[in-house]
Amino acid sequence: RPERIIVGEVRGPEVFDLLQAMNTGHDGSMGTIHSNSPRECLNRIESMIAMGGYTLPQKTVREIVVGSVDVIIQAARLRDGSRRITHITEVIGMEGDVIITQDIVLYNIKGEDANGRLLGEHVSTGIGRPHFWERARYYGEEQRLANALEAMEKRAD
Repeated sequence: RPERIIVGEVRGPEVFDLLQAMNTGHDGSMGTIHSNSPRECLNRIESMIAMGGYTLPQKTVREIVVGSVDVIIQAARLRDGSRRITHITEVIGMEGDVIITQDIVLYNIKGEDANGRLLGEHVSTGIGRPHFWERARYYGEEQRLANALEAMEKRAD
């Protein structure tokens, strides 16, 4: 039985199998999905599950997603051709039928240099204690998480 499951790219209904595995004791698992934003990623997961012919109610699908996905890390190719992580977004839970997320880190473009290369930095959104804090504590990563968030806050000041 593997401790982690890593899927290079999820393109279709196999996303349901990945979510089921993540939701049944395979913490630290991950997969990649092409999307333009964290919100679109969640929408694509729902669409890919529907492609598999599953007839689950939308709210049930969203509850499975919320129970399986803690964090979405969005990477994007910027207009200068570089790739940057543009969002680190946590999946918090649900309010009614809506999946609630919050950005923890965003990439802020400050300008560009003389060669047209974009200049920017990752900035904290001020969330000092994400909802996955207790899970970080459980795995002995609380201090590293605290240090990373604190360092980012100091840079933002």
